[in-house]
Amino acid sequence: MRAYEWLDMADRDLYATLGVPKDAAPDVIKKSYRKLAKELHPDRNPGDKKSEERFKDVAFAYDVLSDARKRGLFDEFGEAGLREGFDPDAARQMQAYQRAASSGRGRRGGGFEDLFSGGGGGDGGGGFSFDLEELLSGRAGKRGRRPSKGSDLESELTVTLGDALRGTEQALTFKMPGTDGPTTVRARIPAGVADGNKVRLRGQGAPGTGGGPAGDIVLTVHVAAHGFFRREGDDLHLELPITLAEAFRGAKVRVPTLEGDVQLRIPARTQGGATLRLRGKGAPARGGERGDLYAHVQIRLPEGELPDVEAAIDALEAGYTADVREKLSL
Repeated sequence: MRAYEWLDMADRDLYATLGVPKDAAPDVIKKSYRKLAKELHPDRNPGDKKSEERFKDVAFAYDVLSDARKRGLFDEFGEAGLREGFDPDAARQMQAYQRAASSGRGRRGGGFEDLFSGGGGGDGGGGFSFDLEELLSGRAGKRGRRPSKGSDLESELTVTLGDALRGTEQALTFKMPGTDGPTTVRARIPAGVADGNKVRLRGQGAPGTGGGPAGDIVLTVHVAAHGFFRREGDDLHLELPITLAEAFRGAKVRVPTLEGDVQLRIPARTQGGATLRLRGKGAPARGGERGDLYAHVQIRLPEGELPDVEAAIDALEAGYTADVREKLSL
């Protein structure tokens, strides 16, 4: 293939990859990417190579179309415009030459070979001030070019509530623009991160140009729902199951916290729905402080057929002196 044929090569339709029109607004592109990334994420499709490849294509398309500069280069030049060191001014000169040559207005006797060899008629024409081989290899225009920081990349990560509260480190694998295969980085998630928070991995994004630094990776963290705990601000709320006897007589029950299990005292005659507080046992907050842990009592009845319990239940029922729903109203 001749060096100048790259301008006519077929490019991937990145807009079709994300399922958006070519005039799509940034928020439309972002919404479509998030939907697809969630559906195709390797964690949701373990062992599915097709979904994994599609996930990489979607990530690459979003990296390009979410960056105004990259999107402009792609719209004008296709994927060739995304190569490191690409010189758009030189490419436009070459396109102008191609148009002139195809319409018969090029230099007499000149052709592409003449353009690259310096021939093409002895009329002293000005010619072009670039070398296509340098353009393709990323060397064109390097003299006097300022270093440019690489683009930031965006991704999403889902962690458990425990990992979000304690902090964790996980491996992320994705398609890095400008590389052939997948790239894996270690992402450190700080303790106390909340659902929707963003974590920036500095220097882990797209490589810079002209000797510039690499961009960052910006992670949006999602926290998976927990079966017993939920977070509200810096406080944790626990639906704490206890037995009927523990509620009636009182007891000390085990409650898990970030520092390990603690014993919570249940007062005698505790009603279902009562709330007990453990100070400083909630989520990490700024300044090294901690929120509180609120335990909401849930009385659990025994399961299965227990004939011997029926008499005890009858005795308990006799202890009610009023309708428990007497004050219930709307």
